[in-house]
Amino acid sequence: MRHTPEGSESAQAAPAVTNWARNIAFNAARVHAPTSVEQLRDIVASSAQVRALGSGHSFNAIADTTGDLVSVAALPKSIDIDTAARTVTVGGGMRFAEFTGAVHEAGLALHNLGSLPHISVAGACATGTHGSGIGNGSLATAVRALEMVTADGSLRTLDRDDEDFAGAVVALGSLGVVTRMTLDLVPRYDVRQWVYEGLSYAALRENFEDVLSAAYSVSLFTRWRTELIEQVWLKQREGDQEQPAPRAWLGAVLAEGQRHPVPGMDPVTCTVQSGVAGPWHERLPHFKPEFTPSNGDELQSEYFVAREDGLAAFDALARIAPEIAPVLQIGEIRTVAADGLWLSPAHGRDSVVFHFTWVPDTAAVTPVLTAIEEALAPFGVRPHWGKLFTTGPERLRELYERYADFEALTSAYDPQGTFRNDLITRFFPGSPA
Repeated sequence: MRHTPEGSESAQAAPAVTNWARNIAFNAARVHAPTSVEQLRDIVASSAQVRALGSGHSFNAIADTTGDLVSVAALPKSIDIDTAARTVTVGGGMRFAEFTGAVHEAGLALHNLGSLPHISVAGACATGTHGSGIGNGSLATAVRALEMVTADGSLRTLDRDDEDFAGAVVALGSLGVVTRMTLDLVPRYDVRQWVYEGLSYAALRENFEDVLSAAYSVSLFTRWRTELIEQVWLKQREGDQEQPAPRAWLGAVLAEGQRHPVPGMDPVTCTVQSGVAGPWHERLPHFKPEFTPSNGDELQSEYFVAREDGLAAFDALARIAPEIAPVLQIGEIRTVAADGLWLSPAHGRDSVVFHFTWVPDTAAVTPVLTAIEEALAPFGVRPHWGKLFTTGPERLRELYERYADFEALTSAYDPQGTFRNDLITRFFPGSPA
């Protein structure tokens, strides 16, 4: 019979632990920070309930547990680059900033990165986190293989040849604790980044697809206060655009100097702009790894719709902008290429993604989430698994064709419910209680 351990050399009893945004206080009886995979296996094998914690950048209770919370941050930070195979294998708890420099020095690169280099590779992939670009899949699409500790403490490796693989990459931490991931790489490339200011909603509507495809990675920032995209960030691969960036583009004007996406915040934290070429890992994120991008006083939500519905979804949000703007710090619009990962919000469809960085007031934000989800419901909107949303499991079951398959997968990998918590139980009730 399973039992919850009284402690281990890595455990702390009843600590005060929160996520990065501090809107979630974890309910764990114990928090562990194992320094080896062997120690992690012992913890999992002897625990009744376990959840893994990466960098804590999720904004809901996806990592919460009343049992044992296991931080993977102290696991070995191994980096194994295979230049012939064009892969890198890294510890699951590593943050992207901890290994992308080594990949670059080896002459290779990842195809995509998120806005923050501070997030852990396993946590980002497990929740379907992404960067931007009409041809760029989410971060999870680079995963070629993963190693994880399963419910009985065993170590298991899956790769693309395994029939369970497409369900195991974006798995919300419900199949096991990921200890290592092998990622596909591409040849090293440089990126130039420009910022344009003042793109009107009218110009965006008239040129929606052209704007979204204007660079390798595109981000549109708006506070939904006026009929204006306040900033457009264009990240262009070196060699894809030889001519200098025009000073005016679709009525927007090239920014002079650095910009921060949130007006009034110091742009020193942001990656270099003004068309100065630099390595992919120093331009694709919005923020530099040596700075904390903000103090955590924010909440976040993100919603995926099919790219073909992107303009109509934009108009639907514009109609409820008076509800959005009062509790919003900044909104961002990006694109993600379709993939075949079962629980990926981009599963089966190229997507336009609407991101919202909210003020840190859950009570004020929650009714706005409901309004957004109602406005976007005609477009089969899927929320980001690691951010705030109010959509229920009945609706999400309709939106993922492999939903039931994933439920069955959790039952097969975790028959005793070791990795379950309230969130997993609510959304996948067909798994063990």
